[in-house]
Order: sequence, then structure tokens, then C-alpha cells
Amino acid sequence: MSSVYLSDTLFVRAALELAAHGRNTCAPNPPVGCIIVRQGEVIGRGYHKKAGEAHAEVNAIADAGGDVAGATVYVSLEPCAFVGRTPACAQTLIDAGVARVVVGAGDPHPQVAGKGADMLREAGIEVVMLELAEAQSMIAGFVSRIMRKRPRVVLKSASSLDGAVALASGQSQWITGPQARGQVQALRAGCDAVITGAGTVIADNPQLNVRDPQLLMTGVQQPLRVVLDPKLRVPGSSQILSPGTLVVHAKGSDARYADIPAGQVEYLAFEEDPIDLPLLLQALAERGCNNVLVEAGPAVLGSFLSPNKVPLWDEWVCFIAPKVLGSASQTLAAFTLGDLAQAHAANIVERAMVGEDLCLRLVPQ
Repeated sequence: MSSVYLSDTLFVRAALELAAHGRNTCAPNPPVGCIIVRQGEVIGRGYHKKAGEAHAEVNAIADAGGDVAGATVYVSLEPCAFVGRTPACAQTLIDAGVARVVVGAGDPHPQVAGKGADMLREAGIEVVMLELAEAQSMIAGFVSRIMRKRPRVVLKSASSLDGAVALASGQSQWITGPQARGQVQALRAGCDAVITGAGTVIADNPQLNVRDPQLLMTGVQQPLRVVLDPKLRVPGSSQILSPGTLVVHAKGSDARYADIPAGQVEYLAFEEDPIDLPLLLQALAERGCNNVLVEAGPAVLGSFLSPNKVPLWDEWVCFIAPKVLGSASQTLAAFTLGDLAQAHAANIVERAMVGEDLCLRLVPQ
């Protein structure tokens, strides 16, 4: 029977800190970190940087100079048990002659799902599965894509104290301050796609990309921009209509914008308007999206928050500015309730001041 030590948790948490370095660059793979220890000394560190490149365990072995015989390996996620674009990490650890492997969380992928741990045990290597909440949180988007066939969905909103996101004229820049907008850059960097609506594009002409210089220096992958434009009414001059954008419409499979060159954006046609959001999320999962950010106006946000369906969101990052915009303004989410009991409830899991604005992080009840 495997023994669990206090140091096991500490080293796996350190491996999770390494994993976070690859969070914005490794999709569709999950972020993974690895630390190798022998006789109480850390001899190797590594994390998974990019899909198709070496996994965390391989990078940690290389950092150790290749000699890890008899060492303990601390890895945030169960080592893979199959050969894909890279060799199976479980076999790599066996070949390296390690003595013990401590794992932060099991891998739900059907080609792994315990098989990596079993391979190691069958080779005589001691395996400890900790199933730490932090390790599971690190891979939440990956787990959602594998198990639910849809990405983890994060909603972002920026509103006044009275729940307005814009004046009646559509003016919305800027309700919240620069610090909040900086955090939105980090949210985009951590997601594989950003969903918005035609109304937001027409009103604000956003780019919805990552522009923060510090984030760009990390090699962050730009998210896929997804524009919900059922009637193809967005002007061709819009900044967002550029490579890296997927336009979702309901005008037939061959319909295209008439005023932009062929191939400038991708198109995805649905049969009905409004767009079927569960089908859209399934399509994004099939493209390898683990985490999706919804950064949109009242109509699209209201579609995700509608009380008439199972919640389609997993986290809501809500910025609230200390301002009041009055009754002649646009409400945060466009839907109606017949009874208060129909409202979806949420739990506040974090609250913080971001500059002068309040930031709430919520999850569905």
C-alpha cells in the first residue's frame, strides 16, 4: 500500500505552479507541471508548453540531465498511457527507472483514465493519487470538453451599480476602469475562444484579442473570436472580421459577407436564429476548445443566463463600477422572468476590488 507524506502535497502544489506557465499556450491539451526529487533534492522541473511538443515529464527529465533513476516524480496530472503526437509519458517514466510517482489528479481522457497509473504500478513503481482540488481546477476546461463534450464557459460582464452595461445610445466605453480591463486581457489569454454578438461588434467595433505586452511575451495563443451574427449584418469594416474569427450565422451553408474577401474569416452555418448555443459549444469542443469566454452584450449574455434552460455557464466574472446610469440604459442581460422562483441562483466564490471596481466570481448553484 502506498504511503502519503506531507511533502507529497507540497511538491504537487509546486508542480501546479509550473503547470500554470503553460495554461495559455498548451490547448487543446491540459496544463501539466512536473517536479523530480531524489534524496530530498529537486533535480528536475518541467511543464507542458505547447500541444505537439514535449510533455511536462519529458521536460523535467531533460532538466535533470536525463538521470532520474530511483527518483520520485511529482506530476499535476496522471501520466498519459498512449502514443499520440508524443510518446506515452507513463512508459517514459518506466524507461527512466523512477521509483515513485505522485499524481495531483487523474486524467479523464478515455485513453488514460487510470491506465497511466496502472502501467506504472505494473512496472513496480509506487503510485500515489492525491486528487487535489487545485489539480482538478487546473484542468477544469479539459475535463469539461472530454466529459461533457462542451468547453468550460466563463461569462464576463462589466456593469454599473444599477445593472446597466451601456446607455440607451449604446455608449459603453468605459464603465469600468483600466485595472478591470487589464484583468479582461488575462481572461481572454486563458480561453481558447471568445464569443460575442453582432450587436456588440456593431456598437463597439472590438478586437477581442490579447494585446497586453506582458501576456504576449509569454507566447500566448490568441483566442478564436466567435461572432454570433445570424443575419450576417456586421459591417465588413469591423476590426474583428480578420483571420482567426469564426462567424456563426443562420443564412444557409453558402452565405457569406458580400463586402469582405473570400477566406478572410471562417463561417459556421446553423439552421435557426437564434443560434443553438448547446450545438455551438459542442462544435467548439470538437475544435479543441477547453475554455470559452463570453464577452457580449445583453442579448447574447441573456441567452446564456436564460432561466428556460439548463445553465450553460460555469463561472461568471462580474465587474461592477461605482456608477449609476439610470433608467435610459441597457440592462445587463436581455431576458424576462414570469416568477422570481424561475431565476437561476449563483454562489459568490470570490470578491475583490480591482481598482475602483468590485469584481465578483460566481458559479451556478
